[in-house]
Amino acid sequence: MTSDQPPMPRAWMPIALGIALCLGAYFGRGLGSGTNAWEFTEPHFLPSGQVLGSVLDRIDRMYVDPVDRSRLTDIAIDAILDELDPHSDWFSAQELAAMAEPMEGNFEGIGVEFLLQDDTIMVVTPIEGGPSEKAGIQSGDRIVSVDDSVIAGTGLTNSKVMRLLKGPAGTSVGLGLLRPGNADSATFEVTLRRSRIPIHSVVASEPMLDGTGYIKVVRFARNTHEEFDAALSDLRDRGVNRLVVDLRGNGGGYLHAAVPIVERFLDKNDLVVYTQGAAQPRRDYVTERPGRHRSLPLVIMVDEGSASASEIMAGALQDHDRAIIVGRRTFGKGLVQEEFPVADRGALRLTVARYYTPSGRSIQRPYGTGVDYEEEWLEREARGEYVEADSVPKVDSLAYLTAGGRTVYGGGGIAPDVFVPLDTGSFPASYRELVYAGRLREHAFQLGTQRRNALLGLGSVADFLDAVDAGMDLGAATLIEGSYRPDEERERSMLLTRRRIAERIAHNLWGESAGHLASLRRDAEWQAALAAFDDMESLLTPSKN
Repeated sequence: MTSDQPPMPRAWMPIALGIALCLGAYFGRGLGSGTNAWEFTEPHFLPSGQVLGSVLDRIDRMYVDPVDRSRLTDIAIDAILDELDPHSDWFSAQELAAMAEPMEGNFEGIGVEFLLQDDTIMVVTPIEGGPSEKAGIQSGDRIVSVDDSVIAGTGLTNSKVMRLLKGPAGTSVGLGLLRPGNADSATFEVTLRRSRIPIHSVVASEPMLDGTGYIKVVRFARNTHEEFDAALSDLRDRGVNRLVVDLRGNGGGYLHAAVPIVERFLDKNDLVVYTQGAAQPRRDYVTERPGRHRSLPLVIMVDEGSASASEIMAGALQDHDRAIIVGRRTFGKGLVQEEFPVADRGALRLTVARYYTPSGRSIQRPYGTGVDYEEEWLEREARGEYVEADSVPKVDSLAYLTAGGRTVYGGGGIAPDVFVPLDTGSFPASYRELVYAGRLREHAFQLGTQRRNALLGLGSVADFLDAVDAGMDLGAATLIEGSYRPDEERERSMLLTRRRIAERIAHNLWGESAGHLASLRRDAEWQAALAAFDDMESLLTPSKN
């Protein structure tokens, strides 16, 4: 049989060899020392794993230069996984440890958010409930020494700071602090006992106007559903009678963290999601009890950065006609990875199934031959998907029905019920320069530190934002002067700079939740979410077309 495929280009030869090496490492470990894959005097065939293992052994023993067999194995593993799907991956033990902290929901240390400025550690804000907050450390404090060793001006890096401040729970560390504005400019000492520091997934939870509650979830980690339950219970106790859940930019996480949250809004035995793969039979995830908030009006905010568990939550609630989805089509990450540890080396995260919403939609967007998966966002941009609702692909063969008979479409990601275009207004180079160079963040930090008492004296973060809207000077004009270009839109650059300064000050002085609330004031998607409550009945009614 002939093939229309062109000969393999020479550029693929390293990958082919990599595949051989990897398979040899996994399947050829039992090869006996007497086996010789290059012996042709007695024709015989060896299982491919043994032959490839022999290749690796031969290279290891006889190659002209020394080789790092472990490194060759890692290269080969990466080469094989690149041929599968975008999300199967190999992680070293160090990479696994770094990724585990945010997903486990805690780490061990002193509990501060910091930035480096003038080669000094600046405390942006202490983490609520951590040792630093309990010791009275404030936003604006400078950490100039650790355990009697001066660290300011020693060439600090983020990784070096982490090594200095993090450590096992129960161990002690002494800090030398300088607090700007104190009459006595001398440093003062505090001794902290490190502890487990929570990494919160629910970063904002506030009652808003007209009985609307707002919850911002940034990941689905081990404790997310517990944080969500606590936040929602508090909001209900404070009179909230409708809810907006913000999943924008939420890249997902654990499935078992998303399912209990969805359950709160559904009836017993409702399907949340199911998984299925060539070697994995269908597995249904259903609600185990009636949801405590199944009658609470609900809107979910999503965007192109909402992925995986975020899409499971949005898709399930949409398919059950239980929530209005507002925003833009989500990322389209619907592959299930299972982790297979390899002792002392790391772990293989292998895709074993796909996620499907209750109506049967596959969440995963296309990948494979002819698809530039990493640059798919450019295709969305080219067809106008970020600004025009009608540009979102709708394939009749991928049409599905919700529980109430509405038509929804598969093909990758969750398309919203209410489309909100991306703000494509110009972002002047002067503004981008301030953001990317970190100057805007530093300015907000310095301003908040200098005016700390006066700003906090205004009252709540809402009072501060009202003062900003009324024209409070935030030093934006001086800040942009050095980067302003005459041909740019100075007025827009000023507007964007003032907004970002206000958001950063709100975050630094009133906490992370306040920073998110500040960003909602001129958020078109937030306004669309509020409007969706008034149109909920019509939005959940099947079209007659």
